[in-house]
Amino acid sequence: MKTYLRNFSAAAAACMVSILPAAAQGTGTQPLLPFPNSAVSTVPANGDVNPYGVAFVPANVLSNGVLQPRDILVSNFNNAQNLQGTGSTVVRITPKGVQSLFFQGGTGLGLTAALGVVRLGLVFVGNLPTIDGNSNTARAGSILVLDRFGRLLGTFSDPNLIDGPWGMTVVDLGNEAILFFTNVLNGTVTRLVLELSDDGENAAVRSAITIGSGFQHRPDPAALELGPSGVAFDAANDILYVANSADNTIYAIPSAATRTTSAGTGSVVYDDLVHLHGPLDLAFAPNGDLVEFTIQGKFVAQFSVDPNNGGAFGLAIQTLGNVAVRVAAVDDNTNQLTIWTFPR
Repeated sequence: MKTYLRNFSAAAAACMVSILPAAAQGTGTQPLLPFPNSAVSTVPANGDVNPYGVAFVPANVLSNGVLQPRDILVSNFNNAQNLQGTGSTVVRITPKGVQSLFFQGGTGLGLTAALGVVRLGLVFVGNLPTIDGNSNTARAGSILVLDRFGRLLGTFSDPNLIDGPWGMTVVDLGNEAILFFTNVLNGTVTRLVLELSDDGENAAVRSAITIGSGFQHRPDPAALELGPSGVAFDAANDILYVANSADNTIYAIPSAATRTTSAGTGSVVYDDLVHLHGPLDLAFAPNGDLVEFTIQGKFVAQFSVDPNNGGAFGLAIQTLGNVAVRVAAVDDNTNQLTIWTFPR
């Protein structure tokens, strides 16, 4: 693997989450409610806990690897001693609910909710390591690149662009991928454009730029860090939505895929201390609803991932043609992935 980012090396408050829709779909008037679900443990053999990131494997993923269509990947932030920023594993969950280890890195990685997969089987996962599970030992981290067999290909790091990658959305363009990710340690959003090889074994950086900045962020004894978290990209309108757990606000960054300068925090889409309690992740719903709210800022609905505080972190949505929609969300109180299926 090659890269043009500096410092490349081969090493490497939980809340009710929000679900954003594509602006061109639906009316945002009917809530998306959960159907009967299944739950799977996210704890691998080494005992890692606190699942953060969730990503569906694309239906057209290269099939000559470990990853298979409709698999779900989950990244773990804590180790077996429950120290934040020390988890080192990504687990794979099959459509039948069978869990297995996909990747295990060195100790003290702290794999975050910045997790994404592309058709070529490349997996991108952010990490925010700590020495002892406390904010005062948190380090900038990096973006790890794994292949479809769960092997570490390399790591992207740059102190100016990667500083605590916390949430991520990936735009899969075949031999190119756009990674939008938040940096919770400095309150910025980065756009990273990668060139991908046909065999899914190489990625090179075409461009990297800060497109958002000035977001509130701060250490937190319970959540480790609060700040810009989950992101969702509206490709039709070139808008990136950003959830900030530090100020309970959802922002919109215009011209996200094309801009050449930072938009600052962009514009406020939704600001609600009643329904937003440290929002951590965003995902587009195919029915046009913003579960919790519409893109015009109107509250629609919500459902609980866990009745206790601190459970909801990462989520992902997968559309299965015209048949069904799958929603997957982790609960780091119970260390489980819950999967809902919605008929279309």
